[in-house]
Formats: sequence, C-alpha cells, structure tokens
Amino acid sequence: MLQPGRRRLLAAAALAALSPVARAQAYPVRPVRIVVPNAAGGAADITARTVGQKLAAALGQSVVIENKPSAGGVVAGELVARAEPDGHTLLLVSSGTAVSAALFQSLPFDTLKDFAPVSLLATFDLAVVVKEGGRFATLADLLTYARAHPGQLNIGTPQIGTTQNLAAELFKVTAGIDAQVVPFNGTPPVITALRGGQVDVVIDILGGLMPQIAAKALRPLAVLGAQRAPQLPQVPTVRESGGALASFNVTSWNGLAAPARTPPAVVERLAREVQAALAQAEVKQRLQDLNLRAQGSTPAQLSEHLAADVRRWSDVIARARIPRQ
Repeated sequence: MLQPGRRRLLAAAALAALSPVARAQAYPVRPVRIVVPNAAGGAADITARTVGQKLAAALGQSVVIENKPSAGGVVAGELVARAEPDGHTLLLVSSGTAVSAALFQSLPFDTLKDFAPVSLLATFDLAVVVKEGGRFATLADLLTYARAHPGQLNIGTPQIGTTQNLAAELFKVTAGIDAQVVPFNGTPPVITALRGGQVDVVIDILGGLMPQIAAKALRPLAVLGAQRAPQLPQVPTVRESGGALASFNVTSWNGLAAPARTPPAVVERLAREVQAALAQAEVKQRLQDLNLRAQGSTPAQLSEHLAADVRRWSDVIARARIPRQ
C-alpha cells in the first residue's frame, strides 16, 4: 500500500502532466487548505471557514482551515509562498498583508511576486468615533476644532502599523490637520481611553465598535470608505466632507491567494467558485453579521488592489516617519 505522502506526490505529478484546461478540470485531487494568518474565531477566520465550506461543496474536496497567527502574517505567508504551486494550499491575504509589505524591511517572501491573487472575499469599514455627549457632534466640528487648536487633538488607534493606525495618519495628512496619533494595544484599551477622555477621537474597524455605538456610549462621525456602511446608513463618509477629503477612501479587506506559478486555469477556477460562493444569500448574511461586505473580484483586480495598497501604505509610513521594522 502506498503511503499518504507518496500518494500525494503521485497525484501532484499526474496533475502537472495534464494540459492547462485538463488540469483545471481535474483539480483538486486532494483536500485544499486555507492558511489564515490570524487566530481562530476572528473575522478573518470565520470568513475563511464560511467561504471554505461552500468551496468544498463546489470542488468536491474538503477545505481545511489552518490558523498560523504571527507578527505581520509572516509564518502563514512563508508557508504558502513555499508550498507546491498546484492550488491545494491557499493564503488568506488582507489589507494587513499590504501593510506588512510596506512596514517590514525584510520578509521571507515577496508579497507582490510570490503569490497568485485569486479573489477578494470581503471588505469592512473603518470609522471615526467620539464619546457620546462630547464636544464633537459632527466630523465638521472635529475638523474645525483641530484647525483652530493645532497639535491638541489626540486620535486613538490600535497598534502602530495596523491598517487603523495608518488610516489615522493618512486622515490627518489628507485633512491638513496637526494632530497626534496615539496607538494602544488593541481595540478595548483604545475604547477605554476614549471613554475616559485620554484621547479625543478614535479610528478603528467599525465591527469592533458597534456594541459601544449600539449602547450609545460612542458616536460615529463618519466611515472611511467610499460608501456609507449598511449598519449605519445615517452616518456620512469622510469624503462627504468635501475639500481635500473629497476622494478619501480607506477600507479593510481580505481575499485569497495561491503560491506564484499556480496554473492560471486553476486560479481562474478558484476565482469562479469563490465568486459563486460569495453570491449566495447565506454567505452574504453570515458575513454581514460580522459587519463584513461580501465582495469578490477577478485575480487581476485583487492583484492591482494589493499592489495599490502596498504603494499607499509605503507612502503613509514614509510621510509619518514610522520606523520600518
């Protein structure tokens, strides 16, 4: 009897010998794993599991989620970059992937060359929030105060180098205000600081703020994306402020990528199946419950999206003089 490892090698060799079209039709020949650079139970993990369940049904093979949390997603990224490029090992990529490419001086992989983007999975909003009953009722109030009191406005965010932290740096530069961005060790401490008056305003992912907003402890002034959040249709976008902020647009996102050199036909097959999964009402609702917006893409669209984010955050890091790690 052949050992499991030997069977996998023979299956991979048989797949590689096929023409591109036949390869896509034969794929997959064994279980597919999605490596998630985050701990189990979070939005990224649940997104991967929700989509993975539908992928398994469409592909006729089980889809296994493997959590590999680490600073900057390095462990997960290296694992997938070095995996056999046959579509059986995938990586959950995100706006954090782009931030890491911009922030780290050296990574054991090239973010833009060592992966074959497959499709976006979801986007999720960031928001500008203040303490309910405080001095700011609108974003215009906050901007007016910041311009009249240079250096006195404190913007709280999670850790240095997170998407939220860099979004705050981009916000103040774009708005032309002199404000201090103050990082905290995660969302709970930054909310505590805001409610306690240690910071004036917070920029963070909307999903983590919703319980406080629903409890009327925090007031959302604006969301940072191009369109209003479905959960808060009455809250304007930052770009609705006009002027220098008229084209402001920052959202967090996640998607799927395969190792570079994965056959294009396999990548295209995966992209089609992902988009079909995201179109299902059950999947849309599951993601909406997590304050995520289901959003697929073509491989080319995700490739450009990732590259554009790397360029943008590299520029923000340089302008904010954040030391590269």
